[in-house]
Amino acid sequence: MIPLNEIDFQAIRAQGSGGQNVNKVSTAVHLRFDIKSSSLPELWKEKLLSYPDQRISTDGVVVIKAQTHNSQDKNRADALERLNQLILDATKVQKKRKATRPSRSSQAKRLDGKKKRSDIKSGRGKVDY
Repeated sequence: MIPLNEIDFQAIRAQGSGGQNVNKVSTAVHLRFDIKSSSLPELWKEKLLSYPDQRISTDGVVVIKAQTHNSQDKNRADALERLNQLILDATKVQKKRKATRPSRSSQAKRLDGKKKRSDIKSGRGKVDY
């Protein structure tokens, strides 16, 4: 759990076609989360900072814009859920890949296909009578 005092919310006007409230109500939410000054474990911080995501700036600040819902509370909850998912994805431990070798039959099939293709292509050349 991340304490809410480490997350900065800013209400902004949502983009797109509006209605009666488009120029009056700020329903979209900008979420800012500074990774370096957070209370996350150091390992998680390192993984997050090296995670290739465009929402993480070069100075280590996560910026998420939520504007899909018509209420500020729902957009705030959506932004928090997306931050949570980003942290989970970045800190997920990948399984080590076991090195395997292709079977003898699969190698034979591959070479057979290459030979057939080679025969087809060699038959396209000029015919010498």
